[in-house]
Amino acid sequence: MVAIRHRETGDVLLDLEGDLATHSLAGAKLAGASFSGMNLAGLDFHNSDLRQVDFSQADLSGANLQSAVMIGAVFAGADLSGANLTDVVAGDTKFFGAKLQEATCRYGKFADADFSEADLTSADLSMSDLRANFNESRMSKADLRGANLSGANLSGADLSQANLYDANIADAKLARVNMEGAIGPHGQKVNARAQPTRKPKRGWWQFWGE
Repeated sequence: MVAIRHRETGDVLLDLEGDLATHSLAGAKLAGASFSGMNLAGLDFHNSDLRQVDFSQADLSGANLQSAVMIGAVFAGADLSGANLTDVVAGDTKFFGAKLQEATCRYGKFADADFSEADLTSADLSMSDLRANFNESRMSKADLRGANLSGANLSGADLSQANLYDANIADAKLARVNMEGAIGPHGQKVNARAQPTRKPKRGWWQFWGE
């Protein structure tokens, strides 16, 4: 018997027979539950209510979270590598220090989420609302095509070889960002070592006679 409890009150939200890995939690009402440190690899949370759920340090590798509502949930230090987060509603969700390598997060709504120091290497974040905190995150080779990064904090982020074609990065914080080899919003490859082109300086005498 596995009892899923509320993280604050301790009330039992769901009783499951046998091993948790043998169950599907698709469509389950689990708001406020605690799965901290648990092995949830490959588990199905499709279309579930995961608001305010504590997934800190949990193993969610390969899990299916498609279309789940997880506003205010905590994934600090969790392993979400290869997980499916397509079309999730995850505003104000905490992903700091989480592993999301090769995760699929297309069409996700991540406004005000915290991805600081998270590893999003090769993750698919295309067409997502990413107006979030990516401070010191690793986003190398990430697919960010068509994503909304307007006003996002990308300070110190590694965006090397990422694809930002048609992404909106207006007013994004880009201090110390590494974009070497990335494809920019206009489809041009970025060379981090290239210096901006400047007009050559001319002596005052060269303006006479023009």
